[in-house]
Amino acid sequence: MLTGRNVVLGVSGGVAAYKAAYLARRLVERGADVRVVMTESAAEFVGPATFAAITGVHPVVDLFDDEDVSPHTTLARWADLIVVAPATASTLSKIAHGDASNALVATVVASTAPVVVAPAMHTEMWEHPATGENIQTLRGFGYTLVEPDAGDLAGGDVGVGRLASPDDIADVVQDALIGGDLTATSVVITAGGTREPIDPVRYIGNRSSGKMGNALAVEAARRGADVTLVTTAPAPNHPGITVVPVETADEMADAVWHIADETQIAIMAAAVADFRPADPETRKLVRSDGPPDLVLEPTPDVLAGFRERAPEATLVGFAAQVGDLSGVEDKAERKRVDLLVANDVSRPGTGFGSDDNEVTLVFHDGVTKALPIMSKRDVAKVVIDTVVELRS
Repeated sequence: MLTGRNVVLGVSGGVAAYKAAYLARRLVERGADVRVVMTESAAEFVGPATFAAITGVHPVVDLFDDEDVSPHTTLARWADLIVVAPATASTLSKIAHGDASNALVATVVASTAPVVVAPAMHTEMWEHPATGENIQTLRGFGYTLVEPDAGDLAGGDVGVGRLASPDDIADVVQDALIGGDLTATSVVITAGGTREPIDPVRYIGNRSSGKMGNALAVEAARRGADVTLVTTAPAPNHPGITVVPVETADEMADAVWHIADETQIAIMAAAVADFRPADPETRKLVRSDGPPDLVLEPTPDVLAGFRERAPEATLVGFAAQVGDLSGVEDKAERKRVDLLVANDVSRPGTGFGSDDNEVTLVFHDGVTKALPIMSKRDVAKVVIDTVVELRS
């Protein structure tokens, strides 16, 4: 937990400021000593007395309205970590450019402590190029970003920009201070669906979006792992994730097998094609030539090849079923995995491209554990928790 750790909570002026009070409470419950620094705009949304009651110390709101002649440097030296939540577009910009014109930004700029930033704003502001550049600047500083969620926003809007949950932010703070349970562990994760070319334009593929693999990569990186994400899909931007873009099963196999002997955990979440055209055309096929005769051949078994090269690594496989999950226990034994994650991709709302999933965990001894429908991010947490337990 966070007993004996000093955390400065920076609160900037957005509607989500009320959630910062919950975050302060969560940090205090974990044992942290919490001090709050607020912008004047934040005080319009949540009164300083609220934070004083939670933390036992009155927040710093103004650089010149405090008994301390230099409150920002005092907080900066005191902090083991600074978390800014919510971080508005304005605050992100000020921090990125060193504009220490308010107490919150002055504290961040004056400190050498680790910084966690949890943005919250309307979707259009989050997606604006200036915000993107500021985020990249903060990443370059070594700051940890807690990505905003999608959901209901102020004014009745819906989209990306909602502040992450206080519990999730508290998890990131805790991991940043005491290290996650996968610190310095090498993890390779595969994601997305492979594309096997028919000609330079067309391919044999599947509907996998890569969302499950991305969620696993982010969760593993959040917990301190050195993650290599081998993917055919757009990847998350995270300082703990090295992305290796691939397209075909051959390319995925080469990338995974190349680092197998230095990998401690492998999670094969990609939907790899079982077959590919044996002789893809080098020119684009045209309708006037008539339908082609496709001769298929097997693709390499990425998971089996990894196990051969890394027999001691912890190996997790995924099984995308259609209909019932019969036979998955045999598959887990045949594939020599430590854990198999099986799901029915034909179920509405939990298959390819969905934000949710409903999976069954199959252990190497045949024991199964069915999980309820939950977000893929929550599935990732359960899978990583299970991997940590298996390794211990």
